[in-house]
Amino acid sequence: MSPGDFPTTSIVSLLYVMENGASAEIAVVGNEGIVGISLFMGGESTPSRAVVQSAGQGYRLKSAIMKDEFNGPMLHLLLRYTQALITQMAQTAVCNRHHSLDQQLCRWLLLSLDRLRGDELLMTQELIANMLGVRREGVTEGAMKLQHAGLIRYARGRISVLDRDGLEKRTCECYAVVKREYERLLPAKAAAGATRSSLHP
Repeated sequence: MSPGDFPTTSIVSLLYVMENGASAEIAVVGNEGIVGISLFMGGESTPSRAVVQSAGQGYRLKSAIMKDEFNGPMLHLLLRYTQALITQMAQTAVCNRHHSLDQQLCRWLLLSLDRLRGDELLMTQELIANMLGVRREGVTEGAMKLQHAGLIRYARGRISVLDRDGLEKRTCECYAVVKREYERLLPAKAAAGATRSSLHP
């Protein structure tokens, strides 16, 4: 992914990769956002890496067009999205430090589901472990617990969520904090209106 990418049916993970190759996800971007906020924030690039977590489609804008849009009707929408993204990054850091792997896994599944049109994820345990920055065995154990509780069904890299309400009850407060902030800053009608204004000046 490069600056100016707008996922529509795909999910992109923003990762930090250490010198020894270890990595951890700091945020997830889907149809609510953009990959490459550094472009219009003035920094041009960041040390993080964007990796497609779930394959799908998206749109890509040239850097010059993206910068022009930032100075137009899209300004406030992009700034609100950036604030929501920062909230997600901060909450992810707190969650990874203070909450159990079981809670982190539930949070991660819910955030991913919010950015898809169904209740199924195509994801290996190894990839999930890389996203959460934990050992694969921990993810295996966590996924088995969720499956035994009747919340998910996992087989051959395919995760089907059977009880979303159950996942929300099992996760920590971090998911709700992030979700509320996205809904507050990016209400659907406001986002749609800003997009239409930028496309039809």
